[in-house]
Amino acid sequence: MKIFFLSLLIAIAAYLIAAVVGYFLITKLSSNSHDKSMEATMTAAFVLGPIAAIIAFIAAYLTLRAN
Repeated sequence: MKIFFLSLLIAIAAYLIAAVVGYFLITKLSSNSHDKSMEATMTAAFVLGPIAAIIAFIAAYLTLRAN
């Protein structure tokens, strides 16, 4: 159970980091001129954050379980 909760904590941290970094990257790189902030917010919160959290959870769980 300890491994699961530690992996979950790592996944939450990865979500936050990916969402913040993704937001700033999208605002800098997007060519959308009408609603760039909305695009950045939605993409960071609903695409980049969850993908990073899932990958981080799986990697952390497998790594911690192997040790």
